[in-house]
Amino acid sequence: MKNWKAYCTKENFLGIGSTRKVYRAGNEVIKVHLHQVGYEQSMQEKLIYQEMERRGYRSYFAEVKEVHEEYAVQSFASPLDLKDFQTYDLSADDKRLTADHLRLLELLDREFDSFDLKDSGNFGVDASSRMVFIDYGMTKKRYEQEWVPEADAGVIPQIYFEVCRICGIEKELRIYGEHDLDRRCVECGKC
Repeated sequence: MKNWKAYCTKENFLGIGSTRKVYRAGNEVIKVHLHQVGYEQSMQEKLIYQEMERRGYRSYFAEVKEVHEEYAVQSFASPLDLKDFQTYDLSADDKRLTADHLRLLELLDREFDSFDLKDSGNFGVDASSRMVFIDYGMTKKRYEQEWVPEADAGVIPQIYFEVCRICGIEKELRIYGEHDLDRRCVECGKC
């Protein structure tokens, strides 16, 4: 995708995590790596997608089409709706999680050391109305050995549920270490 930066506009913005920022580009998304950990997550997603395709489970995962140092390209799936401006854990009795989803959650945990997959922000709905994994590249080891130290140092933001000082709505805020006093949400300008 030669002109990938042209899609990275406010109008195409879908969301931001601690290590990647996501924009829509037609039927694809561009995940811009904000940190080395984001690149590593994208590489892990590519590896997992290829393995799930080999095993016949590709329809449960948003396809990772390209991974470059600065960005990755993945098939678009509509994000699940937030509840009270925040993501939430999907429970095993959630009707959207099929028996195959539950088996895949166990497989990803056991074989790929996957971390935090039941968060609703890690799922989307594809064009066939199927719930698919869209953010599935974080491992427990990477989280503990890379993400946590960087978050503690204020390099990678942690997500806090607090009131934004601009819009006054209680929602997820990105906080960079214990000395970050800027309590604005992404919509009010904090990146």
